[in-house]
Amino acid sequence: MSPEPPHGYRQMGQDRIRENVGLSYPELSPGLIIEHRPGRTVTELDNLLGAALSGNVAPIHTDAHYSSQTQWGRILVCSGVTLNLVAGMTVRSISGLTTANLAVDRVRFTAPVHIGDTLYAETKILTRRISESRPGTGIITCHTTAHNQGDTTVLDFTRTFLLPLDADTTRDATRY
Repeated sequence: MSPEPPHGYRQMGQDRIRENVGLSYPELSPGLIIEHRPGRTVTELDNLLGAALSGNVAPIHTDAHYSSQTQWGRILVCSGVTLNLVAGMTVRSISGLTTANLAVDRVRFTAPVHIGDTLYAETKILTRRISESRPGTGIITCHTTAHNQGDTTVLDFTRTFLLPLDADTTRDATRY
């Protein structure tokens, strides 16, 4: 018999484990704060791809000379890029098994983000409840805050999403 697998992993067979993606509904209790790691350094490519995909080609995001003449003195990372990078950082732990996002609310960009900044995030679970209209799922609401390498808060938002009540059944059915 294999020893108990490390926390965050499931036993898949003799000498075989699989890492879990996403905490389960019972693990996401109100008041829990999760520090997301690793941090994420914003690159020029991140900003250019995000600006191009969204169609936001404002010169403050794409033109170094123009940006050098503004109050920022350099390119300002597109806010949509910042939001997507930070939200993405949270997925592995809080919503890896989500079946649907229901809302992203109260988004606040509180300080500029520039190419080369490293972002870190933490999420506090605010509420959870069993869905009345979707059997087998729970509704999680959380608040995420992001800060840069200087510990300046750059973004915060609230998100609500659906999560299966039985993570192991979902993991078994999807081979996760």
